[in-house]
Amino acid sequence: MIAVIDYKAGNLTSVMKALTALGAAAQITEDPAVVRAAERVVLPGVGHFAATARLRETGIEDAARESIAAGVPFLGICVGLQWLFEGSTEASGVAGLGAMRGCCARFPDSHKVPHVGWNTIAAAGASRLLAGLPPQPFVYYTHSYRAPLVEETVGVTNYAGPFSGAVERGNLFGVQFHPEKSGDAGLQVLRNFLAVPRC
Repeated sequence: MIAVIDYKAGNLTSVMKALTALGAAAQITEDPAVVRAAERVVLPGVGHFAATARLRETGIEDAARESIAAGVPFLGICVGLQWLFEGSTEASGVAGLGAMRGCCARFPDSHKVPHVGWNTIAAAGASRLLAGLPPQPFVYYTHSYRAPLVEETVGVTNYAGPFSGAVERGNLFGVQFHPEKSGDAGLQVLRNFLAVPRC
């Protein structure tokens, strides 16, 4: 069973629809016990980074840490990816998970914000999450803040400079784009995530 975390800001309906289309059994939850028992965990994201404070308040953050440490595949989407980092300038008083170094920051005013629509993502090293995709496929973005390039970056997108479109380390994955809104490419990303074994 896949636990799809509800922290009152995620794009739950579209994510559930995509997972169901792939034949996956998924459950929307805000119960830490369900997260701990899940075979995979997905953290969708839409909205302000401050909403992630709820993950700590409800005990979901501790449950997620335990699942990740136990080798359970974990996927953060959009704000869910940003939460994997140390934080975001969007809500400087709210700490991220800190699984990856660095802080997410807003796009410069020289560019239209938010960054909305289709953009390419270029592979940056071997990736199980992006396997089987054509070179620089188009995927769908909608965000005002971006994650920096880090050692774990496996996909790079360029808008006002390069940023992490996808990150991956062991059983921990994150995408800034919305796979549930990215057509065949997005479904392939989710299919790849579903195929990742527990490590």
